[in-house]
Amino acid sequence: MKHFALAIFLVLLIQPRNFHFQVEASNGFIRTRGIHFMLNGSPYYANGFNAYWLMIVASDPSQRHKVSAAFREASSHGLTVARTWAFSDGGYSPLQYSPGSYNEQMFRGLDFVIAEARRYGIRLILSLANNYESFGGKKQYVNWARSSGHYLTSDDDFFRNSVVKGYYKNHVRTVLNRHNTFSGVLYKNDPTIMAWELMNEPRCTSDPSGRTIQNWIMEMASYVKTLDRNHMLEVGLEGFYGKSTPQRTHVNPSFNIGTDFVANNLVPDIDFATVHSYPDQW
Repeated sequence: MKHFALAIFLVLLIQPRNFHFQVEASNGFIRTRGIHFMLNGSPYYANGFNAYWLMIVASDPSQRHKVSAAFREASSHGLTVARTWAFSDGGYSPLQYSPGSYNEQMFRGLDFVIAEARRYGIRLILSLANNYESFGGKKQYVNWARSSGHYLTSDDDFFRNSVVKGYYKNHVRTVLNRHNTFSGVLYKNDPTIMAWELMNEPRCTSDPSGRTIQNWIMEMASYVKTLDRNHMLEVGLEGFYGKSTPQRTHVNPSFNIGTDFVANNLVPDIDFATVHSYPDQW
């Protein structure tokens, strides 16, 4: 579903597995233990909201009070997590003008969002790319590769083409290693960030078998974890069943979109699962 503002963000913890990192119990990063989120050794219960616009609004210093007001209001109602964009690729108000070329004003907006979230006790889930054309999305990545002389036949080549995957990895690396101009903390070292999200609602309709997205998730999740073992990671899935659970596909028969909720979330470097629900469209 394209309309991020309508999404109700739900978190489903996956089964226990062996983790590759060891951390102190009091370091402030949220983890998973079994079927629970944990913070400093105690269960952590998340109540959250979606606000895709935070970075864009905060890129204008005269409008940052709106971000502060949103966090203040959320905190007053007991909300503890916000999910928002850490991307805007090409087009209007870009974070990334072109592969590897960044808009410092927009990045400072994201810096402010993270610093202000910490001030109000809000944790962030930061999404790193979009499946849809809004704010660039996979289409923009593919067009960048085409403009560089590469022949690609589909926007779904985002998940397959080595050049495009390189663009995405560069963006991941740039964001995770960003030095926050307000807090002085690297993003990858900031416990204000609850988790990274690989992509908002990935879909690959050109391969309904699910193999393409499964391979992409495995590759990119592993890459993120080579850069950052502090933070949790999730895919950004809507929640549709796939080939690994044929007995359940009758629940979503019209969404043979190349994802597989169970298989995708069993990738070793994925820490928890998500479902996007849109009751206004039911």
